[in-house]
Amino acid sequence: MSERTVKLVIDGREVFAKPTDTILKAAKDNGIYIPTLCYLEGLTAYGGCRLCVVEVKGNPKLMTSCTTPVSNNMEVITNSPRLNKYRKQIIELLLAERTHTCSVCVANGSCELQELATRFGVDHTSVSRNWKRFEIDMTHERFVLDHNRCILCTRCIRVCDEIEGVHVLDVKRRGKDSSIVIDLDEPWAASYSCTSCGKCSAVCPVGAIYVKLKPLSETKKKELPEFVVERRRR
Repeated sequence: MSERTVKLVIDGREVFAKPTDTILKAAKDNGIYIPTLCYLEGLTAYGGCRLCVVEVKGNPKLMTSCTTPVSNNMEVITNSPRLNKYRKQIIELLLAERTHTCSVCVANGSCELQELATRFGVDHTSVSRNWKRFEIDMTHERFVLDHNRCILCTRCIRVCDEIEGVHVLDVKRRGKDSSIVIDLDEPWAASYSCTSCGKCSAVCPVGAIYVKLKPLSETKKKELPEFVVERRRR
């Protein structure tokens, strides 16, 4: 082990990482699964969905693995009854907040939230659904923005800002009234800054932003192209 290497234990297994790595990065590099939804390699970590939380010995709080840096001799647990219960509750809350009815969703079969619900055995919600009807923006000639499916992971905002460099998208309002906004709350077709690059639709994990008349299996990407990841690392 060099001076530039950190040794830690994840799920009882000794692993090595760089001092600049996060717990999530160290786990991924060693084939250890931690669920994520708002995280996407190549974009700044957000820590909003809380699905990647882990237990760290000596800390009573659950830590977001995507934003917590590794440290020497750190002991981490990524899979426990406590964590799985917490993650299941998060998935239920996400499903209850907006209109996530898989059978009639364009993302059915290509949805990361749906995949996580299946993995953690969420086939119903234990909380009452409190759906609010949002408008669907279909004004753009290529793309659709359906606020009713949005989980506010901000992947689209970060990829537009950090990779495309135009920051067309952002979030307005708070709580259950929060939604993605185009420019100064304009219809997408009226946007003066959108380059129509399609990156937002590619990184959306659900059916909130998609390409018209294209199957999501062709347009959705669970990771950014390698050249983008490398550019962000520099």
